[in-house]
Amino acid sequence: MTQIEQARANVITAEMEAVAQAERLAPEFIRQEVARGRMVIPANKVHLRKGLRPIGIGIAARTKINANLGNSPVTSDSDCELKKVRVAVRYGADTVMDLSTGTDIETIRQRIIDAVDVPVGTVPIYQVAEQLDDIVEMRPRDFLDVVEQQARQGVDYMTIHCALLREHLPLAEKRVTGIVSRGGSLVARWMAVHREQNPFFTHFDELCEILHAYDVTWSLGDGLRPGCIADASDEAQFAELKVMGELTLRAWERNCQVMIEGPGHVPMDQIEMNVRRQMEWCHEAPFYVLGPLVTDIAPGYDHITGAIGSALAAWYGASMLCYVTPKEHLGLPNLEDVRAGVIAFKIAAHAADVARGRPGARERDDALSRARFAFDWDEQFRLSLDPETARRMREQSLPPGQGDDPRFCSMCGPKFCSMRANEAIRRAAPSESAR
Repeated sequence: MTQIEQARANVITAEMEAVAQAERLAPEFIRQEVARGRMVIPANKVHLRKGLRPIGIGIAARTKINANLGNSPVTSDSDCELKKVRVAVRYGADTVMDLSTGTDIETIRQRIIDAVDVPVGTVPIYQVAEQLDDIVEMRPRDFLDVVEQQARQGVDYMTIHCALLREHLPLAEKRVTGIVSRGGSLVARWMAVHREQNPFFTHFDELCEILHAYDVTWSLGDGLRPGCIADASDEAQFAELKVMGELTLRAWERNCQVMIEGPGHVPMDQIEMNVRRQMEWCHEAPFYVLGPLVTDIAPGYDHITGAIGSALAAWYGASMLCYVTPKEHLGLPNLEDVRAGVIAFKIAAHAADVARGRPGARERDDALSRARFAFDWDEQFRLSLDPETARRMREQSLPPGQGDDPRFCSMCGPKFCSMRANEAIRRAAPSESAR
């Protein structure tokens, strides 16, 4: 039985117990959220046996972040990608997606699954495309076989573009950037050449059977997500979203867990509407957004434009944020790009959790503030999202010849340090309560 199937049978699984403990919520509440489809626990039975640490993704849980990684046919190799995976997890990625293309991607995927205790996601059409000379040669059985193979390996969730229909293609022709989703563009080309309906849509029930057998969570892919803010919230995007809502109900009927992928590139004033509409049309299934990027003019800094949009999306109700690195739109990220992307999106996720009052979310902020006021630098570093960078910046900024006094930084110096002044104020004029 899948997690949602057991939840509907009033069974609290060990995975639900683990999520409840991590989220500081009652196990029965977690069961109810999973039963109604408002929370997913991506936990392939195969990966669980290898030591997967279950997490909950849903509006009631703390906001999760995903890091996209994977081999490229142009550059990188499996050892390099494995290092990136470890860096991503070290700095706080709750899940990782293996988006490998090129050669030997099955081995790379297996190494990633075996190396991490966080859920692993994939986009199966990438492997299908690599196995064929041309994606138009794909038969439905080719895709079903790859999905089952990846499920046997232990993949916890899969992005499949089932909701992009043939009748949606003309809607994307009006766009500035067309279809920017790699998976979406592949299935769109297949439909255009064959003049047939999306095979993932027509074989949806068979896909559900495979995913149900291993308890792989659906990530209904948004093949028509906007690739620039000019294309945001257009007819094509929302036509696909409506189909996602219909497929969500079909997947739930077959006891499969479901989350919904979202945009993309969205200006700030449209983010709330996008999240609210997804929640309404997709029956509050967890929303998993890429960014969204709130402007298109920051190549090299898109981890910042994406983190701004992600913080807003999570505040309005998105459950998981897919990170964007500084090298988005420019090239394959290196280790430093991965670290910067993860940190930026951990900040966005945490900021939303504090604002939404998630249990325990603000404790770390308050503890760091107390350490800052006490000039306890080591404790500040320990509580930081990136302790190494914080410590390095502090050490680099200490001017020579200033002594070893730790009770100031190089921004204000000892004479203008407001916190030192506060200490003097309190000594000179103790509060009435202290008298």
